[in-house]
Amino acid sequence: MKRREFIKLSVTASALGLLPHEVGAALKLANTSLNCNISNRKLVLIELKGGNDGLNTLIPYDNYGYYSNTLRPDIHIPVTNYNNMAVDISKTGTNQDLIFNPALLEGSINSGFKGLYQDGMLRVLQSVGYPSANKSHFASIDLWATGNDGNSWDNGKESGWMGRFIEKAYADLFPSTFPVGIQLGSSNTWLGFHGEHEHGTALNIEGQNSENFYTVLNGLAGQAPQNIPSNSHYGTELQYIVDTDASANTYAEAIQNSFNAPGATNLVAYPDTDLADQLKTVARLIRGGIETKVYMVTIGGFDTHNNQNQGSGDINGKHTELLTELSSAVDAFVADINSDSVGDDIIGLTFSEFGRKAIQNGNYGTDHGEIAPMFVFGKPVQGGISGVNVDLNEANSNNNWQIKTVQHDYRQVFATIMQDFLGADNSIIDNAFFDNTNMESFSENKLSSIIKTSHFVDPSCYITLGTNQIKEESFFAAYPNPVNDKLFINPLSEFATIMGYRMIDTTGRTVKKGKLDFENGFDVIEMSSLKSGIYIVQLSDGERTAHKKIIKGTS
Repeated sequence: MKRREFIKLSVTASALGLLPHEVGAALKLANTSLNCNISNRKLVLIELKGGNDGLNTLIPYDNYGYYSNTLRPDIHIPVTNYNNMAVDISKTGTNQDLIFNPALLEGSINSGFKGLYQDGMLRVLQSVGYPSANKSHFASIDLWATGNDGNSWDNGKESGWMGRFIEKAYADLFPSTFPVGIQLGSSNTWLGFHGEHEHGTALNIEGQNSENFYTVLNGLAGQAPQNIPSNSHYGTELQYIVDTDASANTYAEAIQNSFNAPGATNLVAYPDTDLADQLKTVARLIRGGIETKVYMVTIGGFDTHNNQNQGSGDINGKHTELLTELSSAVDAFVADINSDSVGDDIIGLTFSEFGRKAIQNGNYGTDHGEIAPMFVFGKPVQGGISGVNVDLNEANSNNNWQIKTVQHDYRQVFATIMQDFLGADNSIIDNAFFDNTNMESFSENKLSSIIKTSHFVDPSCYITLGTNQIKEESFFAAYPNPVNDKLFINPLSEFATIMGYRMIDTTGRTVKKGKLDFENGFDVIEMSSLKSGIYIVQLSDGERTAHKKIIKGTS
């Protein structure tokens, strides 16, 4: 049971039995409005891997002649039925006059992206990128994942921005019995999930059988080392392996239980495609009760240097197939989660590491560009268009036919969702990414009209840093965490040879206590007699006291 649920349900529990941060959380919950009930909200990221061609995804109809005759005479998208293909007929003749690629009309339930837009559940974000574009796949993916701006690696961090967000916004969940993030669709774990401090913010379950998701890491050979050296690279890496191994086993059980839970069903039929299978799994896990906050799925193949279109005047080809798969899969997913109240707590969005050049190449394809559109979708989304059509005249032979103007920084987009939908305060956003070039917080430059008023988080409800006292720096390490049998305790600084410890359960009751002898540099607390669940281990030497949250798994 989560801490918040415990506080809410245990009305007879004495406040004196709670730890200080739990008392504070209880007082905060008592003074919140209905809009503060955001604990079930989730984000679904769809990576369009390879660099999606935005210009053939959303066609700027206000300059269609230049697009079709000069820039893309062979691979342009013909407009055969304007009223059917127009994103928003009310924008006709304006600088937001956009045409959907016909593939984005594909969907058996909502008529694809077009239907979602008409139902007010899809927002088009034009010209998304970052200030200094890097057109290397690997570098640009890393820039997006770490929160950088392309000007200098000093403008971001080595860890992932999503990992940094997770470990601060959901600090009270760590260590957890479930992965706060889940990734599917790619065997390469996304760098964005790599936290600055926490090990195992997310789990990649790509290629795992739904009946036994965790099969790759299968325990260390024998017991974990009894003494992990502190203040050394070796010790840090070894600690990471031990923690990852322990958490992945625990996470696997949560995933399997959720996938097989009685209520874990899909309420609509999905297309028979890889992306649809990924989103189908996400919907099933959510309905199965897992409390994961962020999901990431991937569809690859967008590096369309050749045969993007099948031939001159024939739009069939790689890009059409990919957009059809995207549109129909999202169509089914949104219909599924909106079949009950689950959809009120979910926002999805698409992103790609960069776009393509404005001009076609000689192989019925396009080469690496800079900006691309994003789509944000779901019941909480305020439908519409943010930004204006790209200026095609900006692309010329002098700048290698690039459209370079960034209307929306990708960090600006995510900061908006993190605060207005997920409820993160400014300090959490600044920890995830900060505009070091302009010395400005992205919380000061959010996008308007992304989240519907009915789902907008009031500032009085924001999640703030500093609410979890157990996350403060401690003078001891406890591992593995989660633990099954033996919990190893290592001191990290000057310490007394003998320390007392208490093991406290979620009711504030001491279930185990004793003394630890660090003469050999470590000692062990036997955990096998305790039930599975969340505990707090407290150490004290008479002058100082520290706590750590511990997950007890199945022995």
